[in-house]
Amino acid sequence: MMSKRILIVDDAAFMRMMIKDILTKNGYEVVAEAADGAQAIELYKEHTPDLVTMDITMPEMDGITALKEIKKVHADAKVIMCSAMGQQAMVIDAIQAGAKDFIVKPFQADRVIEAISKSIG
Repeated sequence: MMSKRILIVDDAAFMRMMIKDILTKNGYEVVAEAADGAQAIELYKEHTPDLVTMDITMPEMDGITALKEIKKVHADAKVIMCSAMGQQAMVIDAIQAGAKDFIVKPFQADRVIEAISKSIG
C-alpha cells in the first residue's frame, strides 16, 4: 500500500517539524511544507497531496483563505486545520469552508493521527 502523502502548512518551522515527526513516525509521507497560505496553494497544485494540515493564523494569507482557494481548485481536497486554544470561531469558519477536522496546539500525536486517519482512511 502506498503511504499517504501530506502537505504541512505552518508559518512556524518548529511546528512543521513537530507535525512532520509525528507523521513520518506513523508511516505518512510529507511531500512538501509551506510557510504561508499562498505557498500552500501552489504546493497543493504541484503535489496534489492526500491531505493538508493547515495552520489557521499565518501572515500574508491565513489558513481559511488558503483552504477556500484550494477547495476552488480541488473540491474534494482534504484539509485539517491546526489552531491554537481560543480560536473556536475561526475553527467553525474553517469547518463551514470545508475543513475535515481540526487539531489544537500543542499537538498530541495520537490526536493528530486520529484526525488524519479519520479524514483519509
